Order: sequence, then structure tokens, then C-alpha cells
Amino acid sequence: MAEAKAKKPVKVGSVILTVIMACVSVLYIAPIVFIAINSFKDTNYIKGSFFEMPVGDMWVGMDNFARSVSVSSYPFYKSVLYSFVITILSTILILLFTSMAAWYIARVNSVVCKIFYFLCVFSMVVPFQMVMFTLSQDATMLHLNTPWTIPVVYLGFGAGLAIFMFVGFVKSIPVEIEEAASIDGCNPVRTYFLVVFPLLKPTLISVGILEIMWIWNDYLLPTLVLDITKYKTIPMYMEAFKKSYGGNDLGAMIALILLSIIPVIAFYLACQKHIIKGVAAGAVKG
Repeated sequence: MAEAKAKKPVKVGSVILTVIMACVSVLYIAPIVFIAINSFKDTNYIKGSFFEMPVGDMWVGMDNFARSVSVSSYPFYKSVLYSFVITILSTILILLFTSMAAWYIARVNSVVCKIFYFLCVFSMVVPFQMVMFTLSQDATMLHLNTPWTIPVVYLGFGAGLAIFMFVGFVKSIPVEIEEAASIDGCNPVRTYFLVVFPLLKPTLISVGILEIMWIWNDYLLPTLVLDITKYKTIPMYMEAFKKSYGGNDLGAMIALILLSIIPVIAFYLACQKHIIKGVAAGAVKG
């Protein structure tokens, strides 16, 4: 009979940390749960009974959802379309151009590259309010005020964090792999797309998730840059539920909030296993 393996002693610190992290998780999940609960309540009961379950007269079923997509004079499907177009195009631009720039910065150890890298990192601490008025004027002058051109603006604002993470990860890739590709006849472009780009997958996914969550939920930049008479994203569409004298259609607004966060949550859950791996890989040697 095999001897029973001795159980490892449970560390008190590990238990305390687990309890703390569980409480933090509940705090993060609670707002989503309450949003889901209140999306089925009558608007008149939301303020006074926000934490109660929708029973009896509180329950309105799908009325809030139906009203959220039809109350505005602006078509809801257009807001969804523009949000997807802006988010997808902006994320693709950020991932492609910043990863290429980061590879060049990491491999070409020159003074110009170092200055450019530190400028990109510095851009992360510059408040948006410092540049938003001049940005709005420049975007209009350069005709960047459409859903198909505003991704260029997002590329400028998202480049700092992306380059910081990509540079750290590229430095962890052995340069011998690229030298072997060069010996086999690959030029720099082929070396990047055939050798380096596939190795960047963990960081690509991590940066992609962070950028998608930011761009999808962004309200201020599209409001300042886009021609709001023609184009409205989902956060801009929510303005239709604001009424005069502080009155709001909370039921429809909360239902729309729930609809808007479902795509981001689904994407996050599908890719969450890559987040920690990518963030850690980009921070180790940055």
C-alpha cells in the first residue's frame, strides 16, 4: 500500500490574499450584476429600489430594451455600425504600426530611436484635456472627422502604451532567429511578418483587448472629432435619454449600457488567458 502523501501546510498569508482577491472580484462584478437587474425594472423604481430584485410592478420585461433602440431619432443600428468600424479599424492600425515601430526601436539602438521611445512613453501621462481643443480643429481641417478616418487619431493616442509593451516583448525575442531568417534570404519586411509578428501573439492580444475596451467605450474623442450631425457611436447615442431639468430615462439608458458592454465582455472572456501573459512579457524587459 502506497504511503499517503503528506498534505502541504496551508499558508495563512495565501488564504488571506485569496479572500482579499475574492472580495475585490465581487466589487468589480457587482456593478454589472446591478446593471443587469435594473435593466428589467420600471424607470420609476430604479432610483428608490436600485438594489432590489425586479418583482411585481417593478418588472417590465424587455420594454426598456425595446425603448433603448427606438426612442432616438437617430437609428440605433448606425451607432452600432460606426462603433464597430471605429473600434476594429483603430485597433488594427494600432497593432500593426506600433508593433512595427517597436521592433525597429528595439533592434536599432540609436539615439533617435531612444528619444522617440521615451516620447511615446511620455505621451501616456499627457492629459487629453490639454490637446482636445486643438485636436478637434486639426481633425476637422484634415478631414479626419468620419468613422473611417478617426482611427488615425486613435492611432496617435494609443501608440504610447502599445509601443511600450511591444518594445519590452521584442527585447525578449532572441535576435538569432531574425539573423537566421536573413541568411535564408528574408528581407526586413518578410522577417517581420513571417518571423517576428507570429511571436508577438501574446502581446498583440493583450494590447488589442486594452485598446478595444478603451475605444469601444470612448465618448469624449468621437464627440469632439466626429461630425455629430451624421455620425454617432453608442456612447454618443445615449445622449438621447437625457431630458431637461435633470430627468433621464434610466430604464432605457441602463438597458442600452448592458447591450453595449456585452460585446466587450464576450471578447474579454474569450481572450482573458492571454492578458496576464502578454502584460508580463511586455513589462519584464521594458
